Amino acid sequence: MPGFDNARQFPQSIEDLDFSDIEEKYKVPFEEGFDTVIVVDNAPTVDESKKDKLLKFIKKIFKNAGNIKDIDMPMDPDPKTETLTSKGFLFIEFETPEQAAMAIKQYDGYPMDKTHHLAVNRFTDIEKYSQIEEEYKEPEEEKFVEKEHLRSWLTDPQARDQFVLYRGDDVSIFWNKKTEPPEEVHKRIVSIYHVISEFSLSKLSIYFILQNWTETYVQWSPLGTYLATFHRQGIALWGGPSWNKIIRFVHSGVKLIDFSPNEKYLVTWSNEPITLGPNGGAGTPFGPEDEGRQIIIWDVHGGNLLRSFPSSTLSSDGTPNKITWPMFKWSPSDKYFARVTQGQQGQQGQQALSVYETPSMGLVGNKSIKIEGLVDFEWAPASDKEKEKDKHSEEKKQKEELLSYWTPEIGNQPARVTLLNIPSKEIVRTRNLVNVTDSKMHWQSNGDFLCVKVDRHTKTKKSTFSNLEIFRVREKDIPVEVIEVKDVVIAFAWEPKGERFAIITTSDPNYGQPTQGGVTLKTSVSFYYLEKPKPGKGDSVGTANFKLIKTLEKKTSNAIYWSPQGRHVILATLRSATTFDLEFWDLDFETTLDQKEFAKTDPAACLQLMSTQEHYGVTDVEWDPTGRYVITSSSFWRHSIENGYILWDFKGTQLQKHLLDKFKQLLWRPRPKSLLTSEQKKAIKKNLREYSKEFGKKDEEEESTLSEEQIKHRRRLMEEWNAWRKRVEKELSEERENAGIVSPPRRDDDTIEVIEEWIEEVVEETEEIIDD
Repeated sequence: MPGFDNARQFPQSIEDLDFSDIEEKYKVPFEEGFDTVIVVDNAPTVDESKKDKLLKFIKKIFKNAGNIKDIDMPMDPDPKTETLTSKGFLFIEFETPEQAAMAIKQYDGYPMDKTHHLAVNRFTDIEKYSQIEEEYKEPEEEKFVEKEHLRSWLTDPQARDQFVLYRGDDVSIFWNKKTEPPEEVHKRIVSIYHVISEFSLSKLSIYFILQNWTETYVQWSPLGTYLATFHRQGIALWGGPSWNKIIRFVHSGVKLIDFSPNEKYLVTWSNEPITLGPNGGAGTPFGPEDEGRQIIIWDVHGGNLLRSFPSSTLSSDGTPNKITWPMFKWSPSDKYFARVTQGQQGQQGQQALSVYETPSMGLVGNKSIKIEGLVDFEWAPASDKEKEKDKHSEEKKQKEELLSYWTPEIGNQPARVTLLNIPSKEIVRTRNLVNVTDSKMHWQSNGDFLCVKVDRHTKTKKSTFSNLEIFRVREKDIPVEVIEVKDVVIAFAWEPKGERFAIITTSDPNYGQPTQGGVTLKTSVSFYYLEKPKPGKGDSVGTANFKLIKTLEKKTSNAIYWSPQGRHVILATLRSATTFDLEFWDLDFETTLDQKEFAKTDPAACLQLMSTQEHYGVTDVEWDPTGRYVITSSSFWRHSIENGYILWDFKGTQLQKHLLDKFKQLLWRPRPKSLLTSEQKKAIKKNLREYSKEFGKKDEEEESTLSEEQIKHRRRLMEEWNAWRKRVEKELSEERENAGIVSPPRRDDDTIEVIEEWIEEVVEETEEIIDD
């Protein structure tokens, strides 16, 4: 950049500055024009009379790869005969780099005859490898840099949980401190750096803006190891005590992501198809096979692109299908992932279930499973026993994983729910259904039960109702229990790690109608439990059935939020214009009577409403991983009224309330699976009362410490006040003396006369006669 002799020569705007010298100095070499050229070796050596015949034969071989723009075979004179002969290699130029890549892929090693096998390479590769030095030089050994402990937050002495808060453009990580304000762990805000560059008599001010930690939203990985942030260029993962960037994935315009359950793989989706640009994707992880695709699967640990997929498929009427996320669903072990695919041109009934295996990323059995009319599917979760067995098992035997899928009624064929084993593709159970409008599958957290919520219509199709088809997966032949519900089920949720579930039903005529202003529906909430089998005569055992605990009538709840530990549940009214109720329920409330005996005759005896609260404008409910605390929030993404969050305990007692302008998102940090065995967990629960005494002492010590800190703080404030008052009195006295004003005489304590006056007053008078 040239200097300026005086201020008059200084340009009027930054656009007028001449950056030519800087651009020349930092110019990046741009390779152009050779990606379409390939080199073909091991061709027959011919003289000029056979040149045209050989070139014609070569063109015939390579024409299937693409359009050939030019072909050149160098000819040099033979020193003995002085006739022109070829050198055994030639150059072929195609129209596009993709065609050149296809030629290399198809014809490298192609046998022209018994003695000539063609070797095909890129021209740029020949040039690159020819510049390698012949003498080998050992690379410098990189110094070992120890990585940070990515699960260090689990070693917190107070066993606190973290959460991420997104407000405005600021993202912060906090420790939860119960009733105390949260403790900030890390924060990223928009920062502006001011740099002044001097040019002779003038100065140029340049501002550098530090990019936001995220541009759209944030997301935790399933085990809490990584925090994912979204940027125009792609995804970045952060973690460790210092919250440094761990790895990034380049995917322009990325909008959605999904981790595999064990955090081995990451799926990203962008609405912008991948483009390679004039360099053919040089400097990016993308190749010709990725162009035009929108879904990418990455290796989280290495950052490698494993495979890309096209995004949109056509429906039966030829229009693109709506994006459903996650587009791929993962098996619990990360071994398989699958999606529903359409047939050619979106033909009706041509659906298929495409199941891929890792790490090869290929189809299981090299082909999709054709399923006519396939709508949706779900993987069965692994039970705690299976996870513990897999953890200690050294067998490499291929394990079967179970999934369920359903198909609607097509012609005279009934709707169907099917259980399928992968990778054997063995059908283990099928259930036919009739008069089906829609269906949703809900697996219990341990994979013991599958509940299929079936919305059905009457023969006249004027009204709808719901059925619950419950598959007992662990029992022989997988029996199915049917629970008939008179109304429409609008919400269903299993109790985590339990055998109970809750449903919300409605018969409100406004349900399903296009209304404005968020009309609140009248609903009912029902709880069900699995009645244990009673011993029959001899050694026979009765059948276990799901029984109704209790139905709560005249409610407005439309969402169910179970505690991650089970037992406690929140019934919430979300995104309503008039009602914002939160009901905290306990399904194992301790009574004064013998709970077990009393529950046999009245299962509802243990159901207790702990608290009814209200959070104006509530949009989201988030339990912490321990089930001790829950946060309800009001997001700026939904509305701009009283944005912020409230922290409650599991009983519904409000602990904190924070109104935050432009509050957007709050997510608890997940915890990984416990390393304790089931026996160790039972031992801890058995001695829980002893542990609770220790925790109680620590809580009291913490409270007393906080009280001492408050006393010290107040004492310090009082001392500061007294010091300020003395200084001001002194300054005031000096100002009066300078102004000639006589200050009133200050009275010492010794000159003050205190007069005390005692006043006696009879409050009550009692006469008592004492017998002699």
